Formats: sequence, structure tokens, C-alpha cells
Amino acid sequence: MRLLKTQSLTSGMKLGKTIFNERGIVLLSSGVLLTNNMIKRLIELDIPFVYIEDGRTLHIKPNPSLPDKTRNQAVLTIQETFSQLNKKQKISDSFVLEKATKKFTDLVRSILTEVNNNKELLSLLTDVYAYDHYIFTHSLNVALYSLAMGLELKLNQKQMEILGLGAIMHDVGKMMIPTEIILKPGRLTEDEFETMKKHSEFGFQLLRGVHTIPLLVAHCAYQHHERLDGTGYPRGLSGEDIHFYGKIIAVADVFDAVTSNRVYRNALLPHEALEILYSGAGTQFDVKIIEAFRRSVAIYPVGLVVELSDGRKGIVSKQNTGMGERPIIEIIEEQGNVLEKVYELDLLKHNHLVIKKCHVE
Repeated sequence: MRLLKTQSLTSGMKLGKTIFNERGIVLLSSGVLLTNNMIKRLIELDIPFVYIEDGRTLHIKPNPSLPDKTRNQAVLTIQETFSQLNKKQKISDSFVLEKATKKFTDLVRSILTEVNNNKELLSLLTDVYAYDHYIFTHSLNVALYSLAMGLELKLNQKQMEILGLGAIMHDVGKMMIPTEIILKPGRLTEDEFETMKKHSEFGFQLLRGVHTIPLLVAHCAYQHHERLDGTGYPRGLSGEDIHFYGKIIAVADVFDAVTSNRVYRNALLPHEALEILYSGAGTQFDVKIIEAFRRSVAIYPVGLVVELSDGRKGIVSKQNTGMGERPIIEIIEEQGNVLEKVYELDLLKHNHLVIKKCHVE
């Protein structure tokens, strides 16, 4: 399979991987021949990339970061809890969150088991989902990235559980923001953005009063938009005043945001998103955490067509653990000629070569 931008699909291409919505319902099954109407609908659903099947790449198959059943249940659990907070009802927010704490803790433990057992680098780009509400899917993705970094940073089980809870609930305060701002199909005005920024404080206030939730989880919601140089919000904290978990979630939050399609910006590929993080290394983001992230995540996902510095073209076929920028490439073209017999090239063993360009169009 190979990875393509949704906007670059053409009628007659065969879908390589099933596409689900965030409730786990199949939207399009693998093997279906795409029509123009299907492609138009995928673009409308803000799905940035899909896998396409062709005769030469049948054997290249990305592994999901989470089994479909686990992921579907996770998003559903987040959606049910967050949605209850958004309803005007007699049940208090504290009661809703108290009831959800065990579910979320079990969810974090389940994710941890999967991440521990899956020795491949994390690649959420390989999980092709359409979402109705960005916050729910984003909350799960941020938890996955945060836990992958936590493992790389050698956090213990208890620390991982608190970090995971903090990551899942980091955006819970957005349920207190007016729906017309949350779902606005375009850039926010300055006033709307100021209102949106209050979600960090709202989340902190919601979580700090729940006796079943550790106070550190509330601080994750409070601090995930703070930056090392003091330019973040809501308090303009800097350096060591920002909790380590807040710094981890900040990296995961930004990465997932820029690799997702938004109305005002197309999704970036992981290596482009990592460049954004590195541009803020030491000023906005903790260098140690970015390095842990780099070792945890597939910078060049399986199925991505790449061009090497010597002009050869190939498809990422496998990952090297801890070295996301040095994957194994299946070479399909040399000196402009398509090869009849392809072969693998491990970038870890060829340090003079680098990936010069990615082709998703």
C-alpha cells in the first residue's frame, strides 16, 4: 500500500485500508474502487491521507497503533463523558467526572498495554478515521503520543497513568466554550480566540474539584498551552514553573493539531510537524521531550513514497525502532527508471543517504 493525499486521489483507485468514523462504523471498505463522489466525500470529511492499493505495493502493510476495537471504544468513552458535560442537566459535572475516572483509568491502562506490546514506532497517520468532533479524536491521539513519550522517558506505571489521564482530559474545558466557537468553520476572530483560550482555566476548575482525579491531572489541563519562554497561556508560566507532564502534553498537542486537517490549513506530514517542534526547541518546548518524541514516532510512515538524496525513489516499508528518521525503504526507481525487481535499502546502514523529498500527490 502507499499513502496519498486525499486531494490527489483519482477515480478507479483501489482503497488499501478501511476507513471508519469515530464511532467505529465502516465508511468505506478496503478494496473498493473509488469514485469521484466518494473522493469528494472523503475531502469533505477532512480525511488528509488514505492508503491506496496497487500491484507493486500489496505486501507493504502499516500496523495500526491501536486495534480498531480498542480505538473505537476509547473515542466512544471520551465522547460520552465530554458530551455529558456539555448538556444542561441536573447531574453535576463533578459527578460525571467522578463516574468517568475509572473508565478513563482503565482506558489508559489498555492503551499502555497496546503501546508496550507494539514494538513499532507510533504512527497515527496509519489509522484512517473520519471524525465528527475533533476534540474526541484529538484527546485520544494526544494520550497516545504522550504515553509513547512517557515510556521513552522511563516514567513508572503510576506516573504513566496520571500522564495518560491528564492527556485524555487536557481539553475537557472546551466543553464549556460556546459550541458556535468550537465548531466554527474557519479562523476565529481575536475575541473568539480569547474566549477559546479560557478552556485551560475551565478545565482546571472542572477537574480540581473531583476527588477521584489527581490534582496533577487538573494541572495538565491548566498548563498544556504554557511555553518555556513564558509566551503561553493562561498564566504565562516559564521554565521549571511548568510541570513536566504539561510540557509532554504540549508537544503531543501541537503535533496532533498540525498533522490534522483544519478548515484553514491542510494537514502536515509527520516530518514537517517535527520541524515545527524543533523550531521551538529550547524556547517553547523542552528539548529532552522533543528528542523522546522523535524516538517514539514514525517520522516517515509506512507506505510513504520518498525520494533519496541520490535520486532513488522508494516506499517506506518498515521502521527502525527508535530511529524514525532512518526507516527501511523499498527502492522502486533508479535514475528515473522504474525497476522490474525492487529491493530494500536500510537507511540505518547507509548514513550518507537522507530522505530529500516525500511524494503524497
